[in-house]
Amino acid sequence: MTTVSQWAAGARPRTLPMAVSPVVIGAAAAVHIGSGAGAPGEAVPGEVTLDGPDLGAVDLAVAALALVVALALQVGVNYANDYSDGVRGTDDVRVGPMRLTATGTAAAVQVKAAAFISFGLAALAGLGIVLLSGLWWMIPVGVVCVLAAWWYTGGKHPYGYLGLGEVMVFVFFGLVATLGTTYAMVEHISVASTVGAVSHGLIASALLMANNVRDIPTDRDTGKRTLAVRLGQTRARWTYCFMIAAAVAIPLSLSLAGQQPWFWLVVLAWPIAVRPMIIMWPWRATRPKGTALIPVLQQTSMVGLVFAAAFSAALLIS
Repeated sequence: MTTVSQWAAGARPRTLPMAVSPVVIGAAAAVHIGSGAGAPGEAVPGEVTLDGPDLGAVDLAVAALALVVALALQVGVNYANDYSDGVRGTDDVRVGPMRLTATGTAAAVQVKAAAFISFGLAALAGLGIVLLSGLWWMIPVGVVCVLAAWWYTGGKHPYGYLGLGEVMVFVFFGLVATLGTTYAMVEHISVASTVGAVSHGLIASALLMANNVRDIPTDRDTGKRTLAVRLGQTRARWTYCFMIAAAVAIPLSLSLAGQQPWFWLVVLAWPIAVRPMIIMWPWRATRPKGTALIPVLQQTSMVGLVFAAAFSAALLIS
């Protein structure tokens, strides 16, 4: 019988900060806009604006539900990935977190059920957001999010096997999660919230890239053509370094463009960002591979947390 600790390990808790961070940034951006700091002139095209709305209990409830959606989707995609890769045999020889399906720790049907239970929880929380905000068009957005989570490695033509994983992570755990939280709270999207969404999307994509660089040998052998496999070791490592460097540098444009100087707080993430970049640096005499890249995953998650905290603080202070 699968134990609670084994189910918890199968949920891959070290990936959960990447689900929390975009909601934190999105909520901070909503407060920033709600205080009147996010002026209509700062908005991106096609937005609906409110002139300095006061945030109340409903908005906080929306933020809390958005956090549930993000966490449930992340856990769901982790279980779905475990199930789909396990039944395909992709995880038969793999380093990293424990695989429930491939190791036989849990029956494949149980892991699949755990994925759909997680998706169901995300759907219920998303419905709560719709009821509170009145934004009914978010229902199809939520459906697309669940389908994207399943089709990463599930279905007949999983996009994770086609090299599109990083693109979809950028879209859903960067743009959709961050801007969706902000818009659901105040029906407004600012330049600052968009910058935060782009930066976090790059960090989340870098985390997946590091994971896939670690798995290049086994993925290539099993026909899983991730972006890392397609690029190869050198270019994939360059891509990782570019994503991290761009993510922690882009927000400075907000200060350089004449906005509040508090966005320089993101430099707090720079020392942490350098550590995984050194490990991934493609010109190293000896490139760490396999289990030696596991610290990169942990450190990239930390970059995401510190960046989210620093960027959110800048939004709240400015």
